[in-house]
Amino acid sequence: MHTQTNTPPLNNLNDWLTYMHSIHVSAIDMGLSRVIPVFEKLNIQKKQAFVFTVAGTNGKGSTTATIAKICQQAGYKTALYQSPHLIHFNERIQINGEPVSDERLIQAFQQVENARIACNLTLSFFEMTTLAGLLIFAEANCDVWVLEIGLGGRLDVVNVIDPDLAVITNIGIDHVDWLGDTREKIGIEKAGILRTAIPLIYGEIDMPNTILPIVEQHQNHILQYGIDFSYIFDNQQNTWQYSNSAVTLSLPLPNLSIHNTAVAITACLASRLNISQQHLQQAIPKVHLAGRFDKRQFAERAWLFDVAHNEHGINFLLQQFLPYWQQYQQNYPNAKLHLIFSMLADKDIQKVLEKLQKLPISQVYTAKINHYRACELVDLTHYLTEKFNNICSETSLEKATKVALKTSYPQDMILVCGSFFTIAEVLNCLN
Repeated sequence: MHTQTNTPPLNNLNDWLTYMHSIHVSAIDMGLSRVIPVFEKLNIQKKQAFVFTVAGTNGKGSTTATIAKICQQAGYKTALYQSPHLIHFNERIQINGEPVSDERLIQAFQQVENARIACNLTLSFFEMTTLAGLLIFAEANCDVWVLEIGLGGRLDVVNVIDPDLAVITNIGIDHVDWLGDTREKIGIEKAGILRTAIPLIYGEIDMPNTILPIVEQHQNHILQYGIDFSYIFDNQQNTWQYSNSAVTLSLPLPNLSIHNTAVAITACLASRLNISQQHLQQAIPKVHLAGRFDKRQFAERAWLFDVAHNEHGINFLLQQFLPYWQQYQQNYPNAKLHLIFSMLADKDIQKVLEKLQKLPISQVYTAKINHYRACELVDLTHYLTEKFNNICSETSLEKATKVALKTSYPQDMILVCGSFFTIAEVLNCLN
């Protein structure tokens, strides 16, 4: 493979991001064999920092954002690494809730680039940018690092750092080309983030049988949803209670999913960090995450953005959305529901659309995402026509958004889902 050995002149963050997309032959290249020499060359040390690593098919973003906010509330200098971003790349690398500056990113990219050239290796965009994030956290001496796995676990670049606590939010079928086509195979990949004797928080009742042998081999203390912790939501009172074997806590409602919030609380309480009930109560209402059951108002219409992009994620969205829509209709009985939808081609689009048929959607707007992995418009239109009436196909998501605004009425609701990229393009248009 050709290795880029001299960096062209790069003047700003955008130049760097474009360049890093160009130096490796493929966008996704699983494995740590190229990453580890560069990681070692950079001499990234977590020192005394406590590291949470979060893997899973869905819910990683909400879970990592909640853990980070709780730790920050407890007074720890907290690093948060997430991907992908919605609008600005800097969203991926945050310290105490603030995205790092362009200047700091460029400095870190240059350090990673120098190390890569010294090792005579190519790295993918994700590998380059993740190493830069880890380097920034190490040099800023953060007390806590909250790291979201990009894809899988075992072979993901985030896994070069040894966590002190591992979270697996859930396991669904996604990324089959890289991770396998059964929950059992995918479970082995996700469990690759485990290290000897660290706690594992597992966020669903049904755990693939391939994970337990790995847990036993590593002597992990496992806390599993439905067995070691749970929660009760009181619909009448609009309150909820979290409980584990040691405590029962009445807590304020989160902006994000209660389930993911409960997983995050379990992780924080199982860590050796000094976290009190007061820290939890103060942090939970403050957690916001763009694109996760994200309610907004634009042009007198209610908008809901959700990055759900697989069957598991859409199921989760529906659990939250159906009660929300019923409540909305009590206030606005004539409101209609519109859908702006597009997906990447490597996702199971038909399964997702089958689920979305459960919603009383009056009009669908679609266009091809501006991304090399996007599903073609002709295919999107074909799949949608099989499941829905009133399909409006446009040449761009910007056009689809403008048509949705024209054909809907004030107080209607517009749901946007299918991909991070769908939401980013629609938000860019509205903003």
